[in-house]
Amino acid sequence: MSPLQVAEALAEGARRALPDAAVLQLPISDGGDGLLDAVLPRGSLRERITVAGPLGESVSGELGWVDPETAIFESATACGIALLRPEQLDPLRATSRGVGELIWEAVERGAKTVVVGLGGSATVDGGTGAARGLGWAFLDAHGEPLPEGGGSLAQLAELEGGWGLAARVIALADVTTPLVGPQGAAPVFGPQKGAGPEGVKLLSRGLERLAALMARHGRGDLAMLPGGGAAGGLGAGLAYFAKAQLTRGAEWVLARVGFDAALAKAQLVITGEGSFDKTSLVGKAPGEVVRRAQAARTRVAVVAGKVEGLVGLHALDGEGRVLDAAGIAALAERAVREAFGLPGP
Repeated sequence: MSPLQVAEALAEGARRALPDAAVLQLPISDGGDGLLDAVLPRGSLRERITVAGPLGESVSGELGWVDPETAIFESATACGIALLRPEQLDPLRATSRGVGELIWEAVERGAKTVVVGLGGSATVDGGTGAARGLGWAFLDAHGEPLPEGGGSLAQLAELEGGWGLAARVIALADVTTPLVGPQGAAPVFGPQKGAGPEGVKLLSRGLERLAALMARHGRGDLAMLPGGGAAGGLGAGLAYFAKAQLTRGAEWVLARVGFDAALAKAQLVITGEGSFDKTSLVGKAPGEVVRRAQAARTRVAVVAGKVEGLVGLHALDGEGRVLDAAGIAALAERAVREAFGLPGP
């Protein structure tokens, strides 16, 4: 379900409990799924552009426009795991090239700022695919071009500069994972994208090689930069190849939708996630909502399909069931009744 659909279901449940309440809906995202739904007003221009998909096939990427000079898209629209069947997942070959192509197309259409949401990718290529879409080349020790994907990066010997980009790029990370290290992009995200133990080792070596070359060219900070490992290293890749500003997606979106101003007037905040656990409190949008509400001493409730290991938080879940709109609304109604001490329906 999109953030907008979830917000509507939460609002419906809240109104059932308190029909006269003023309910403000603020669909949110942390840079992953639903970013455009959260940020773009209804009726905003969205266009479909053909770009390279995660395995090189053509896909229809979605480019949205905040205004005539500000474009926004989700990296998953070009290299997302949802674009592949489970048996197709192969981070050794998967490429983020379509992300670079979408950035270039946005600039060609007049964008002075391009916002890229990181999340949901099928890739662990350190953003080298996106760089290829911006004219960069990656060579082995013999000066031959490397195949696309993270599996070839261990053979990387040199990189050659791409085209000039006449725009500012903002990359929104939904995690704090760095590019390399034991908690880097390959060991953390490789398995969920289809890499086995040996594949993870190869991807790790490749990203370490890429980080070393970035350091040689003056960006030694990118190896351990928080969020650099987002979308399989696309965060660090865009920071280097597109001079992107890497920022926390949840904070950027909440600022954009005016969350703090709404919070100042609220008596209760309800947020939600498919599965809410300790990782939700580190960079994810619902966790940031909870943190800000608690700091403001405003009541806050979490509605999720599953809640794990959280104490001292008003949380309601579907006991592991996948929730539809009716299920979300029912939990939201319960959350409001419990928060204000109202009797059951």
